[in-house]
Amino acid sequence: MDELSLHETRVLGALIEKEHTTPDNYPLSLNSLTSACNQKSSREPVLSLSQDEVQNIVDDLVKKRLVVNDEHGGKRSAKIRHRFGNTEFSKIRFNPQQLAILTLLFLRGPQTPGELRTRSARQCPFNDVQEVEATLEQLVNHEQGPFIVKLAREPGQSACRYAHLFSGEVTSAAIADSAVQTMNQCSDEHGALSTRVGELEQEVATLKAQLESLQSAVVALKK
Repeated sequence: MDELSLHETRVLGALIEKEHTTPDNYPLSLNSLTSACNQKSSREPVLSLSQDEVQNIVDDLVKKRLVVNDEHGGKRSAKIRHRFGNTEFSKIRFNPQQLAILTLLFLRGPQTPGELRTRSARQCPFNDVQEVEATLEQLVNHEQGPFIVKLAREPGQSACRYAHLFSGEVTSAAIADSAVQTMNQCSDEHGALSTRVGELEQEVATLKAQLESLQSAVVALKK
């Protein structure tokens, strides 16, 4: 399989997730898929893709035979479905637990077994962390794999994280870069929020002053 970009894994992860968590709305429209890719929650890093960008990603995944883009009503009204794992078109088969783990790794990056167990509940629940670890080992030792890798334990962390290998070899530098990008994005969002709060405080102060002025005028008129 060709290596997948971050945006391609985000599209695939979103399609697989929604197939299981909101089956009545699957396959997805371009608008719904864009919203799923750009969710503020359950996504790391948070992205801001346009519909045109998502359509281009879908087109690339269609060429890789990982997505079907039904265009009978035109691209904007197309229904999009994945062909990744456990479909009649897939060359690789994953059981529900394996697919749930890969979906989370596509959507949220490297995670610990405990995080994967907590976050997989809506797609495919695990009885305990040991069951997650057993599934992770299956993906490491898969006959067509490995599909994931166990990362070295980081200082201050009680458990090792796992990362998928569909985007190529995972290095500590790449993970560090991703973490920095996420922190910078959070910093930018915090800065924008602080600016907006300041603007609102100034507006409130102006309105308060105007109200006090009106109240004074009303009192003067009554006299």
